[in-house]
Amino acid sequence: MSDRTDPIVVVAYDPGWPGTFRTLGRQIRTALGATARRVDHVGSTAVPGLDAKPAIDIQVSVTELEPSGAFVRPLEGLGLEFIADNPDRSKRFFRARPGIPAAHVHVRPWGSFDEQLNLLFRDYLRTHRDAAEEYAAVKRELALRFRDDRPGYVRAKESTVWSILRRAHDWAQESAWAPGSSDA
Repeated sequence: MSDRTDPIVVVAYDPGWPGTFRTLGRQIRTALGATARRVDHVGSTAVPGLDAKPAIDIQVSVTELEPSGAFVRPLEGLGLEFIADNPDRSKRFFRARPGIPAAHVHVRPWGSFDEQLNLLFRDYLRTHRDAAEEYAAVKRELALRFRDDRPGYVRAKESTVWSILRRAHDWAQESAWAPGSSDA
């Protein structure tokens, strides 16, 4: 079954998520070699203590999205399905096939706004427990309200995400935030 039609379920933080990422991250790093400038654990599963949908989000940063052969074939070889019709053209999207740990892989241009935004959002939530708790509460409530409406769930949490990102931007300016080294 496609996770695009699966019900939205937000679960309590699983302390096994970082280990699952490390395993998948190493596999991706090995498969892509120098094609991957960065391989990072992003999204809610990357924030200790944060409730999340139980799928590991991995961001792979590459120099160029096209030609895509340098990453599509190796990632498919790891059991990831390339979603060619993903509407977000700022990235290339993959999801785990059945039988491997639930994961979403977002391939983005290295140094791009979207790549940096995801790292900033993750780092801000990791260092600001109050924002992480605020985000978790919204996600839990919306998962109940939009259980079978993934687009509605995403739209409904946008205002909270952007509110947190505005605070993260201020924090980044005050702290001279920069992304750390790659996670894998």
